[in-house]
Amino acid sequence: MISRKTRKTRFSQSGYTLFEIMLVLGIIAVLVGSAIYMLVGNIDVAKEQRVESDIEAISMQLRTYEMLNYRMPSTEQGLQALVTQPSTEPRPRRWKQLMKSAPLDPWGNEYVYRNPGKGGAAFEIYSLGPDGKESDDDSGKEK
Repeated sequence: MISRKTRKTRFSQSGYTLFEIMLVLGIIAVLVGSAIYMLVGNIDVAKEQRVESDIEAISMQLRTYEMLNYRMPSTEQGLQALVTQPSTEPRPRRWKQLMKSAPLDPWGNEYVYRNPGKGGAAFEIYSLGPDGKESDDDSGKEK
């Protein structure tokens, strides 16, 4: 039979103290906080990469539109010409829906499309970036 003193000693030595639990939670909080701090810059890089891949995909669809209709959509028709048939001139001869919806950039804004582009380019596509305003820091814009 276990004596009363032995039972009391075993009970008082088992488990964790409040201090030990708080210490472990504090260490976990510091680790999580530093991981989040280090990942914040990666989110911006990922958004920039998404802009580049979106522009490539849109450009491919615009070239397909051009092959079907012998011209690119006008600036006024915009990227919406890949989604719905344009009702303004120049009207496409063999229009086909090439995208389900007009794509939005990672910040929720529509991509800017111009035909013709600046500097002699056939067309120009870029994102206004996180500020949503035309400026020199726009994503995908030729500098």
